[in-house]
Amino acid sequence: MTARERILSAVAHHEPDAVPVDLGATPSSGISATAYGNLKKHLGMHTGQTRIYDVVQQLAQPEDAILDHFGISVIDAGRTFNERDQDWYDIRLADGQQAQYPAWFKPEQQEDGAYIARNRDGMDIAHMPAGGTFFDQSTFPWLDGYPTDMAATLPDAMQQVLWAELVHSPWDHAGEPDFWDQLRQRTLALRASTDRAIMIVCGCNLFEWGTFLRRMDNFMMDLYTEQDSVRAFLDAIMVHHMATLEKVCKTVGDCCDILRFGDDLGMDSGPFMSPDVYRDLFKPHHTQLCDYVHRNSGMKTFLHSCGSIRELLPDLIEAGYDIINPMQTNCRDMDPQELKKDFGKDICFWGGGCDTRTVLNRATPAEVRRHVLERLEMLAPGGGFVFNTVHNILPEVPPQNIVAMFEAVADFNGKII
Repeated sequence: MTARERILSAVAHHEPDAVPVDLGATPSSGISATAYGNLKKHLGMHTGQTRIYDVVQQLAQPEDAILDHFGISVIDAGRTFNERDQDWYDIRLADGQQAQYPAWFKPEQQEDGAYIARNRDGMDIAHMPAGGTFFDQSTFPWLDGYPTDMAATLPDAMQQVLWAELVHSPWDHAGEPDFWDQLRQRTLALRASTDRAIMIVCGCNLFEWGTFLRRMDNFMMDLYTEQDSVRAFLDAIMVHHMATLEKVCKTVGDCCDILRFGDDLGMDSGPFMSPDVYRDLFKPHHTQLCDYVHRNSGMKTFLHSCGSIRELLPDLIEAGYDIINPMQTNCRDMDPQELKKDFGKDICFWGGGCDTRTVLNRATPAEVRRHVLERLEMLAPGGGFVFNTVHNILPEVPPQNIVAMFEAVADFNGKII
């Protein structure tokens, strides 16, 4: 099987000849620039660059040498942009390592070593403290309440949010007049050059956009006390999302394999809302998004949602998601063996292969290996599983542990790396 065939087989709940593996195909399945630089040094790879394609989370774009070394099965279509050296410039990470930012991203360093990032209008929208390793949101456009005309004011409000304004590739080029032609031609060229599956990251977040605009505490209360305003907001943002989704499906729906949506619906202890509230406010829109992709492309639908979401999984499956990421196994009711038994025939689990909160960052390499092999024994049989960590590999993770993790997968698959 090719890498692409392994991914598609797993998603279709057929057991492939080897467990497919992801590293960096999405901004929730990647690796911190700091950890990436340390990993390259550990492996004796001294060429190339640590390029930070997601500046908010400070994630590195894995280079071909790393993808090949670890047998990665899937890549992001966005990597075909910013491919020239002049698209990047050198910076120093908090630990002194050299890395590169995209040429368009110019945060301002303050006297205390902190950084401020501004949007195109000069507004302060994100902060990173001295010694920090990611940017935090600093502006919440609708903090004081919903505007009267949400549809008219939404585009300007979204430009005040770091997740839209400091966006990763390919969307950092979305304002260019020939962007959609570029996206198609670059994706076709990528497909012709690799047997890996291709992911297109499309966002279309709903609950999360409410938290970005209103702030988490306000929007959580709105779900119960301001439902009419929440409905109006969701109607407005769905117009924006559907316009984007239509263009994505038309442009790359025949040459990308998977479309990644995002909407964090859970916290450690359970969903952010009751299943009844989810069904009432969000499920119809999630269903509309999935239906559109399935009717207008050959792509599978992938939802990134952190947290304890077991209570919502039946509804997410009904809504039409083919894949759930990450399977956050360190949360309540997210036991991997139980999830596989109860839902493994209905949805593909992408992630959960290694705990990033307590194991990958703190255990010994031998403990990491045992942990990964146990997860593979639970989740690989029958397909419906793509190996990835619970979330991004964070800066403090020892490179020896990253290698031990991927070596365990390779050994399980009967390969040598």
